[in-house]
Amino acid sequence: FTEMSKINEKTKVSSKRFLPYARGFTPPTKRIQLSAIGNDKNLPEFSPGSDTDNFFSTVPQPTDIDDWLAQYCEEGQTYKEFCEECPWLSSRKWAYMKQAFKPKGKNILEKYPAGKIFLLPLGEFNSDHCVDFDQLQEFSQIYLGIDVVSLPGVKLEIKDRSVSWIEDNQSEASSRAQRISSRVKKHTLNARFNTKPKHYQICVDEVLLKLKQRIPDDALCMIALTMSDLYGDDRDLFVAGMAAGKHRVAIFSFARYDPTLTFDIGDWYGIQQNLKGIDTEERKKIILQRSCKLLVHEIGHLLGIDHCIFYDCCMNGSGHLQEDFRQPIHLCPVDLHKLQTLVGFDVTERYKKLLGFYQKHDMHSEAEWVKARLEYLSAFK
Repeated sequence: FTEMSKINEKTKVSSKRFLPYARGFTPPTKRIQLSAIGNDKNLPEFSPGSDTDNFFSTVPQPTDIDDWLAQYCEEGQTYKEFCEECPWLSSRKWAYMKQAFKPKGKNILEKYPAGKIFLLPLGEFNSDHCVDFDQLQEFSQIYLGIDVVSLPGVKLEIKDRSVSWIEDNQSEASSRAQRISSRVKKHTLNARFNTKPKHYQICVDEVLLKLKQRIPDDALCMIALTMSDLYGDDRDLFVAGMAAGKHRVAIFSFARYDPTLTFDIGDWYGIQQNLKGIDTEERKKIILQRSCKLLVHEIGHLLGIDHCIFYDCCMNGSGHLQEDFRQPIHLCPVDLHKLQTLVGFDVTERYKKLLGFYQKHDMHSEAEWVKARLEYLSAFK
């Protein structure tokens, strides 16, 4: 399994004192940043004269010992390196793929014309959680430019200090062409429990194995989303998610993305909620923004995009939740160029659709940024 997101909660406020980067890491110079974009004179977003300084900041220097670049010496992935390394752009079919493949296609949609991204609800998503699954599907499809489909949810049964995956054989049979059985099956997942306060976490290992068994034939990848808290091994406070990248499946949790929650920095079960001081609509907006960003960041990894070190970007690594929350939802020119080449969408049309989504959901700062970017790009018309 390839771990993709392992971030620890921090409750203390970071000082503004800058800390050293991880040993061996050197922040990119302006020349390296521009070179990493991969100039394309036919696309103004990636042309040599494109304005990056007024829209894209460099990655901030660490101010906390747990910040990503204080811990890890990331090499970064340029546009050129992505094009050379990305298996989705290869003329050879990805192993384990069961759908039609056209090696002469220019992008992922042409090479895998039936391909889709599937989202699987794992456990309940109700009004108390303030997470709207339809909104996540809509946003990720706009952001990525690939069809995103929601699958019927999997029920989790939490009972007697155990967590069970409830098999819906009829639903699974319809998607996997298996024999239909009316008998409900339960599969107990690895989990840990604490009674005071009452809290549980699911271990990601068996969930990933179950996902590998369920992935649809026309899937580019499948992501299970859950409101249950997750962990990878007993040393973890939690993990935001994990993926089996080779098998194109992943699991991610929104359990810690609610702004009314605070977390203990030493105990995985130390969670408190305070609903005072924030109204329901503001709470929903913050959870939506954080959840959307996590989802497209992690799908970006499954599509071959590594962590970004060139600009402040949705694809930056995160060492803890506060760092994750601070990072922007937009892609920098380096990673937008990768995604545009991978999918083949029109950059301006993508921005227009994102603007509509942000305005509809009162995501004001995101809408203002996209609006300014569209105005800038219109000068090239």
